[in-house]
Amino acid sequence: MTAETIDHSTLSRLVEAGAVDAAHVVGKTGGWSVVIRYGKSERPLAAQRSRQVRVFKRIDTLVSYLKDVGISQFDVDAGDYAPETVSRPDRAAALRRTHEAAEYDKWFREQVEQAIREADDPNAVWISAEDAEKQMDKLRAELLARLDSGDKA
Repeated sequence: MTAETIDHSTLSRLVEAGAVDAAHVVGKTGGWSVVIRYGKSERPLAAQRSRQVRVFKRIDTLVSYLKDVGISQFDVDAGDYAPETVSRPDRAAALRRTHEAAEYDKWFREQVEQAIREADDPNAVWISAEDAEKQMDKLRAELLARLDSGDKA
């Protein structure tokens, strides 16, 4: 088999022109590929985005694809077929991160809404940044004094 491939649109045009001599379905680890023979050439079908040999995970998906293109007869070589049993923990981790991000987003929005409600409350007590800094400096000094004296309470 050569490294050159054909894409879906080329295959469709070849079928329409009646130029496809044969289709050969080949089993491999993890799925099925198809090699198209036309004229003196044999080329595997390529995936649209990656331009690599397209691998169908399920043979029924490949059969449907070939029938839709107009190829209803083909031979199958299942000699090297082996189902791929590797799980995809990367997808599980990505899904978990997506859920965590959604939970954080919900929590964050609730906090902002609560802060806005509190700020809009007519009974809210406002202090200046200078007064807040003074209060924090006093609290910090008290905590440092406790640590220096060994009091951890």
